[in-house]
Amino acid sequence: MKHFASLLALMPLLLAASDSSGLYRLYQNGQYIQACNAGVKELQRHQDDERFVSLYAFACLEADRIDRLALPIVMLKNSPEARKNATYFTAILLQKNLLLNALEERAPITGLNLPTSDHLLSRVFDLYSANKFVRNGDTYVFSDPKNARRSYQLFLQRTGRSLNLGITEYYDTILTKQHIYR
Repeated sequence: MKHFASLLALMPLLLAASDSSGLYRLYQNGQYIQACNAGVKELQRHQDDERFVSLYAFACLEADRIDRLALPIVMLKNSPEARKNATYFTAILLQKNLLLNALEERAPITGLNLPTSDHLLSRVFDLYSANKFVRNGDTYVFSDPKNARRSYQLFLQRTGRSLNLGITEYYDTILTKQHIYR
């Protein structure tokens, strides 16, 4: 009976380790959507585990599920590394929302300076706010300043009542990847 009670006491720790290792394995294998979806189910249970919360947030960022960064931003506050991650996620979420509003309302954000990063959404935000685009109907076309062979197209995508931000990446004229930020 004592062994059974000990096993019951250790069960939450074993399950938590299993959740973290499963999430880590999905992330390492490039299964970002699956990691994001699996992590959201366990987020409340692991809200004090900043490594789990950060890994979940990075998976959602890679899966273009930008809106899912809101909860991790609030949760990541106890260590310097966690606060840096929260700041990074905050900047990207803000840039996404500013771009979405700017395109929908045709509101200029020229000259707006925010923290920047190498994330695609951040790079496109910088180019948009610097007015370095060519408008083609409802699409905004950008040339990558570091590589003339790379370009991006920014647009809005409506799905029912939902409005999402999209960025399509090109190398020369070849479509390499399309991101729909939800």
